[in-house]
Amino acid sequence: MQFNYHIPTRILFGPGKLAELSTEKLPGKKALIVITGGKSMKANGYLERVVELLKKNDVQSVVFDKIMPNPILRHVMEGAELARKEQCDFVIGLGGGSSIDSAKSIAVMAKNEGDYWDYIGGGTGKGKPVTGGVLPIVAITTTAGTGTEADPWTVITHEERNEKIGFGIPETFPVLSIVDPELMLTVPPKLTAYQGFDAFFHAAEGVIAKIATPVSDIYALKSIELINTYLPTAVANGQDIDARTNVALANTLSGFVESTSSCTSEHSLEHALSAYYPELPHGAGLIILSEAYFSFFAEKVPDRLVMMAKAMGKSTDGVEESKQPYLFVEALVELQEKCGVRNLKLSDYGIKKEDIPKFAKNAFETMGFLFTLDRYKLSMDDVITIFTKAYK
Repeated sequence: MQFNYHIPTRILFGPGKLAELSTEKLPGKKALIVITGGKSMKANGYLERVVELLKKNDVQSVVFDKIMPNPILRHVMEGAELARKEQCDFVIGLGGGSSIDSAKSIAVMAKNEGDYWDYIGGGTGKGKPVTGGVLPIVAITTTAGTGTEADPWTVITHEERNEKIGFGIPETFPVLSIVDPELMLTVPPKLTAYQGFDAFFHAAEGVIAKIATPVSDIYALKSIELINTYLPTAVANGQDIDARTNVALANTLSGFVESTSSCTSEHSLEHALSAYYPELPHGAGLIILSEAYFSFFAEKVPDRLVMMAKAMGKSTDGVEESKQPYLFVEALVELQEKCGVRNLKLSDYGIKKEDIPKFAKNAFETMGFLFTLDRYKLSMDDVITIFTKAYK
C-alpha cells in the first residue's frame, strides 16, 4: 500500500462563513474577481457582498464578468490581460466551477507568456511547463458541483478546435476556499441536480480509478452516501439549509477525491460532447452517459461497484454475486428518478447519433490521459458502444 497526500488549500466551510472574508488573511491587496456573464452573482447580491467584505479587509478589487457555463480560451486570455493591466496580485473565482476554473487558468496566464493552450498537455496543446509562477487563487463557491475549491484542476474549451481539456499543477490549488451553503440557496432545482451529479461522478469515478487509495475511498464513499441521501431534498426544496450543507460537504469531499484519486474516462466522453455542444451542461452529459458507462464497468470492476452500492444503502444479502455490481447501477437510476433527471436525452441538445465516432475520437485525442487511469483499457469500439447505448 502506497499513496501520497497533499491538499494545501485552507477551507472555511459552513453557513455564514463568507463573512470571514473581511478578516481572513488574504494573499494580496488587489483581487481580480472572476464571475460568469449571467445575472445571478449580481442579482443575488453575492458580488456586492464580496466587494464590500474585501474593502473591510483593505483589499481593492476589479471584476471580470464574461465567463460562460463551459468556459472558453478567449476569456481566459482576456481575464489575464485585465489582471496584468490592473496590477492584481491575486484572483478570486466567485460562483460555480466555470468561474473558479477560469480564475485558476487566468491566474496562470497573468504570469506567463504566450497562449494558454501552449501549456495544455492534450489535443493540440504544446504541453509547455509553467515557469513564470501563478497568481494566488481564492475560491468562493456558490454551487455544489465540481469540487474545484479543493483541487488544482481547471477545464477550459478551445472554442475554435472543439477541445475541452483539463489542466492543473500544484500552484493552481486555491490557497483559500470559502464554502458557504447559504450562497447555494438560490440555485434552481435543475441546476442543483446537474451540479450534484457532477460531484457524484467525481466521487464514483474516483472509486473505480486505478490510482484510488484508502484515503480517496473514504472521501468518495462518504460523498456518494451524502449525495444519495440529501440531493433529492435539495432539488425539491432549495431553501433546506441542512440538505444544502450536506450536498456542499459531499461536493468538497469530491474535490478531495480529485486531489487524491482521479476522474476516469467517463469525463473524457462527456468533454467530447460538450466541446462540440457547449450548451450541454456538463452534469447533464454525465447523467446521460452514466447508466451505460457504469453498466459496462460492472463486470470489469465488480468489487468497486459493490462498495458504492452499499454506500447508497443497497444490501447484497441474498443477491447472486454476479448481479451485485448492478445494484450500484440500480441505485444510480433511482437517484436520477428522485432528482427528476432520468429522462434527459442527447438528442434534446441537437446531438446526432451518426456523430458518435467523431466524439469517441475526440475523447481519446483530447482527454486520453484519463483512459490510462481506468482499471480496464477501453478500445475505440468500447467507447462507441457506450456512447451508442447512452444515446436516446
